[in-house]
Amino acid sequence: MVKGVCILGSTGSVGRNTCRVIQSLADRFRVIGLTAGGNLRVLNRQIHQLQPKIVSVRDLKLARSLRERLRMEGYRPRVKIVFGSGGMSEAATHPQVDTVVSASHGVTGLEATYRAVESGKSVALANKETLVVAGELITRLARKTKSDILPVDSEHNAIHQCLRAGRREEVRNLILTASGGPFLKTSRRALERIRPEQALRHPTWKMGGRITLDSATLMNKGFEVIEAHWLFRMPSEAIQVLIHPQSIVHSMVEFKDGSLIAQMGVADMKLPIRYALNYPDRLSINGVAAKGASQLLSWEQMKRLDFELPDLRRFPCLGLAREALESGGSMPCALNAADEVAVEAFLKRRVKFTDIPRLIQRVLRRTSVARLRSLADVWDCDREARAYARESLLNDFT
Repeated sequence: MVKGVCILGSTGSVGRNTCRVIQSLADRFRVIGLTAGGNLRVLNRQIHQLQPKIVSVRDLKLARSLRERLRMEGYRPRVKIVFGSGGMSEAATHPQVDTVVSASHGVTGLEATYRAVESGKSVALANKETLVVAGELITRLARKTKSDILPVDSEHNAIHQCLRAGRREEVRNLILTASGGPFLKTSRRALERIRPEQALRHPTWKMGGRITLDSATLMNKGFEVIEAHWLFRMPSEAIQVLIHPQSIVHSMVEFKDGSLIAQMGVADMKLPIRYALNYPDRLSINGVAAKGASQLLSWEQMKRLDFELPDLRRFPCLGLAREALESGGSMPCALNAADEVAVEAFLKRRVKFTDIPRLIQRVLRRTSVARLRSLADVWDCDREARAYARESLLNDFT
């Protein structure tokens, strides 16, 4: 049976890799829906290659531009073009969609992902913010609708694979690995002088701007701790972080009998995407079905594997994220909103690199812990935290 797929954020890095994986597995998957922001050049090419039934873009103006572009090119297959959050949700809940790949930027795909779970679709989750800001809402709904949430993030995908070695009650700790980013050995004093172009040079992965910055501050790893809590129902104290510069061990699970199970592989997002789409099957990377597959990890690459604990004085964002998780309720949502504002301010050279955690901390101190019972509550919290962050930018960082 060929499964229908909707890709939220199809023009981003994960979205483009998902398209490549699906093209190599045409006997198993067909793209039904694509959603994107404003990158019409890439989206237009994807439409011609994948021939989806429904496509959503950011706004009405872009929808009209895309429709006219396809008309001028003589594109014949029938495709419905929609826009905005409503359009994303319509694409994600299309009756021919079986699996939604949630790879959109920030919280833009939250509502569409929520509606997909509400409809009982399987969700291949690559977007951290979905569970950071609305983890309780999404996971509670998934249990009710029996929607499967399979992690695409390399670290959580690795944990999902490791957990197949035993029962949940046998697990002692989850261990997330982090490359440490470009400033692992940079002195705290030198961090004050870091420029945006330096922070955007990740040593291992090629990613978008915000996630690359979050990797440099280790906020990305803090988000992953929160995400792991909701995905695997583990308490904060049972989720550890280790710096692993080689990015070969993507994560580990420690069992109660002392066994440590690790998942290793090359740093290529097509591997976890393929795993999530095909679960519980594992497909061979040989043959026609694996056209364009990643190369195997070589023994030479595994000659040296280093691990160390993160320095929370150098990377305070990791501690702030754990603090938000343990406080619960609205705090992780406020954390995400404050981080987005702080990262944007740094990229625009309005604040220093070391001001990012300071700004986030100010927002968390002003946020009251409250339970988020609906998406409306999430949006209210998000707006309030962003307002606090912008106010602090004007008053404390000028």
